[in-house]
Amino acid sequence: MSGGSAGDDEVRERRVRYPVVLAVATGGYVLAAIAGLFVLTGDYGPALLVPLWIVHAVLLVLLIRKLGAKTSSTYTMLFIVATSVMSVYVADMARDDLTLQQRGERVTATVVKKWRDAAEGRKARDYNYTLRQQDGTKVPGPAMRTSTDLYEVGQRVTVIEDPQGELRPKTPGQADATGEELGSLGFALAALGAVGWTAWRGSDAAHRRGGGARRAHRNLAGARGAGVSQDEQEEQLREALRTYPADRRGYIKVPPESYPDVSQQRAARIAWELGLRAEATGNRGSWRFAEKVVEEVPLD
Repeated sequence: MSGGSAGDDEVRERRVRYPVVLAVATGGYVLAAIAGLFVLTGDYGPALLVPLWIVHAVLLVLLIRKLGAKTSSTYTMLFIVATSVMSVYVADMARDDLTLQQRGERVTATVVKKWRDAAEGRKARDYNYTLRQQDGTKVPGPAMRTSTDLYEVGQRVTVIEDPQGELRPKTPGQADATGEELGSLGFALAALGAVGWTAWRGSDAAHRRGGGARRAHRNLAGARGAGVSQDEQEEQLREALRTYPADRRGYIKVPPESYPDVSQQRAARIAWELGLRAEATGNRGSWRFAEKVVEEVPLD
């Protein structure tokens, strides 16, 4: 008895440890993907980044399915990819602001021209401002941009300009990257939260399936030894169909000798009541049930 108890404890420990390790590895991969794509975003365009995001999505589907959650792995993957994209996008905005803060110079400039973006469907129309310094030279870089109308021609404004002319000039308040950094962190945490939630659901589902399967096996063993009634055998079959895990082809396999008083047609009717169909061909000594089958057993 003590040897069996120790073996059971070891099995339970492995069942707990495996999903935890896999979840940690998946979370680490998500963070590595966000960091790697963030680095590449600064130097490469969509021609490289889009295929990389697709590869990232495919790998996520494989990892999420390994976690064993019954919820759709595709929807979970889409959520993680979407939050990863937003984390990289917002972090890239923060990178521009930090770069402007590091190498930029604070100057007082005058608005010499103002215009609004052309209308493009429902896209927001930003306001653009051409700025000149006090010595009459144009502030380097693209025009300053705001989402609302803040300045008028002739108005003086303090901005941080990029001496290299690559970044737009911004006011000190606009160049503050704190909001973007927190936003990027929030999206990354949401992606990790989805991984943790999926791992928890998968572990919980596996525990329930395993517990139900063990109960069903115990009941079936008792049925063979004690000669239970047909009604009891049918109830045990229902429990087996609810708790047995499906194989890689989506079939739930049940040994017919465990239900000597239940015909295959009656088993098909019971499965139908639970939303399953009974397979009529290729069973090889087992009854097979699934949501879709090649040839369905006629109902009794």
